[in-house]
Amino acid sequence: RSVYDDQPNAHQRFMEKLDACIRNHDREIEKMCNFHHQGFVDAITELLKVRADAEKLKVQVTDTNRRLQDAGKEVIAQTEEIIRCRVQQRNITTVVEKLQLCLPVLEMYSKLKEQMNVKRYYSALKTMEQLENLYLPRVSQYRFCQLMIENLPKLREEIKEISMSDLKDFLESIRKHSDRIGETAMKQAQQQKTFSTTLQKQNNVNYGRNMHLGRSRILENKNEITLKRTFEDDDEHEEEVLTAQDLVDFSPVYRCLHIYSVLGDGEIFENYYRKQRRKQARLVLQPQSSMHETVEGYRRYFSQIVGFFVVEDHILHVTQGLVTRTYTDELWNMALSKIIAVLRTHSSYCSDPDLVLELKNLIVVFADTLQGYGFPVNRLFDLLFEIRDQYNETLLKKWSGLFRDIFEVDNYSPIPVANEEEYKIVISKFPFQDPELDKQSFPKKLPMSQSVPQIYIQVKEFIYASLKFSESLHRSSTEIDDMLRKSTNLLLTRTLSSCLQNLIKKPHIGLTELVQIIINTTHLEQACKYLEEFISNITNISQVTVHTARLYGLSTFKDARHAAEGEIYTKLNQKIDEFIQIADYDWTMSESDGRASGYLMDLINFLRSTFQVFTHLPGKVAQTACMSACQHLSTSLMQMLLDSELKQISMGAIQQFNLDVIQCELFASSEPVPGFQGDTLQLAFIDLRQLLDLFMVWDWSTYLADYGQATSKYLRVSPGTALTLLEKMKDSSKKNNIFAQFRKNDRDKQKLIETVVKQLRSLVNGMSQHT
Repeated sequence: RSVYDDQPNAHQRFMEKLDACIRNHDREIEKMCNFHHQGFVDAITELLKVRADAEKLKVQVTDTNRRLQDAGKEVIAQTEEIIRCRVQQRNITTVVEKLQLCLPVLEMYSKLKEQMNVKRYYSALKTMEQLENLYLPRVSQYRFCQLMIENLPKLREEIKEISMSDLKDFLESIRKHSDRIGETAMKQAQQQKTFSTTLQKQNNVNYGRNMHLGRSRILENKNEITLKRTFEDDDEHEEEVLTAQDLVDFSPVYRCLHIYSVLGDGEIFENYYRKQRRKQARLVLQPQSSMHETVEGYRRYFSQIVGFFVVEDHILHVTQGLVTRTYTDELWNMALSKIIAVLRTHSSYCSDPDLVLELKNLIVVFADTLQGYGFPVNRLFDLLFEIRDQYNETLLKKWSGLFRDIFEVDNYSPIPVANEEEYKIVISKFPFQDPELDKQSFPKKLPMSQSVPQIYIQVKEFIYASLKFSESLHRSSTEIDDMLRKSTNLLLTRTLSSCLQNLIKKPHIGLTELVQIIINTTHLEQACKYLEEFISNITNISQVTVHTARLYGLSTFKDARHAAEGEIYTKLNQKIDEFIQIADYDWTMSESDGRASGYLMDLINFLRSTFQVFTHLPGKVAQTACMSACQHLSTSLMQMLLDSELKQISMGAIQQFNLDVIQCELFASSEPVPGFQGDTLQLAFIDLRQLLDLFMVWDWSTYLADYGQATSKYLRVSPGTALTLLEKMKDSSKKNNIFAQFRKNDRDKQKLIETVVKQLRSLVNGMSQHT
């Protein structure tokens, strides 16, 4: 820069100085070369001398090399062979080492394939886990390992699908076999209970000691047969006790649970299993529409439900977490509500008591079976009490028909017994005791008819039938005794009472039949105490127990007897009315026939024969019937005289009517029914007698003078009655005595009648004003 920044000639001067510097360096180089030139010349000379020797050496070396090369060719070949072998050996060693790493992987994969082929999926998953965690990481650089790694998830999915398919097959299998599982479980529970109950009864020395003799023998025979059969069945099937595992292969569930647990999807599997089982539960709980028609329908329904819950209980105890006690309790409560609703609905259609009893037995076995598996069944036993009421209703309907049939075929006559054997047969059926009758010789007649022992037997059969339902309900003897007494009371107070009332009201039941019905009810009423003893012997509960209910048979038979008595009174009055209706009086006759009317004599003869039948009735009933008949006859005759349609009555008709009343009084005084005091029965006709005496004697002065006095001879004759009858006679006198005004006596009599009529009217008007 200083060169270019100086004066304009600075560059020239610089070049001049540079040339001067170059010349100085050249002079120094020349001096150095001159200093070393001699040594260089000496060295060249030496080299020229060595040249010849070097050529000789080269020839010798070349020859030696040639000869050496010729001699080492074989060595080189051997050496190269050795090198190649050592390379191969090294490669083999490397391959062996790598194969030793790969062989376990291949063996495990082969094992995996074999496990897949033989469907050991849980083991296959464990093998996969070992491959992934232990073996494959060692050889991950190889391509076949990558293929394995990519294939393992697919195998897992395949295992999941296969295990799920197996699970679905398992669910379908247990759905089909649940009824068989349940049937087996119920049969085992029933056999175990029967065996335990039989042993308990056999070991209880005092069991049934007070039982009725016939019933005791039957039960003892049944117990011996049952115990024998139980031991035989136990010996025969001792080695063949089947369980749910024997009937169903649960391995698909275990495999699927383990597989999903290993894959980390245990919760998914649990939810799926529970969901499917809930669906199956709803299907199992859905009954067939015709289930109530046969016992098999109920049995299949219960078997399916028991089979379902036996499987769930098994799953609960052999798996961990697949189902829990909370889940099974929830499922059972849901099922129990549905079962109770179904049984309520379908049992209401059952009209056959035998079918209801079979249903009860099935429910008991069903409840006992599930209770043995830990499920609460109290609500089922509560339901049984509802069904018990329905069972009693069906029994009452059945026994109502039996009672009607017995009443239909009864001849309503005393039971004839020709000899001692026949007598014992009757009293073996009915507890009859009569010391007076025992003293009589054969042949003789028992007071009751054939229906009494039959009714008594049927009441006992009803008690047996009620007892059948009360068995196995896990109730105390006191409660069973109370049930039997209540159901028997219903039979007596509702069914039998209704049948008796309907029988009494039937048109074809006559007086003789009614009398026999009263006698029958009396003996049935007396037999009620034996029925109470019978129930006490069955239940082994003393009658003196505070809580023991009493039978209402007394009131039932009393009501029936009162109804029959009332019907007797009604039919007697109806018969009297029938006779009265055929009465054919000539109310205008001038003189009487001198004898009583034919209809009245027939009526009296009928009453005599009827009251003779009443000899077996209680005295008060016969007396009441007789008094009622006489009063009704008296009232009917009085109404006939005072009938508004009867316009006139002659004195001859009054005389004829008086003859008829005399016959009635004679009948009353003949004591058709014993037990009346004095002329009590004749007082039924006192009104007629005083009225007829008044007109027969024509004692109007005495009547009018003594009227209103307690000592009056005609105290029972009212002015209105006398006036009515007198007016009828007045009209008759006017019509029949056209020339009465020409005879002084007739004119006087007519005037007397008119005078008496006026006085009677004044008395009647006075009574009306006073009233």
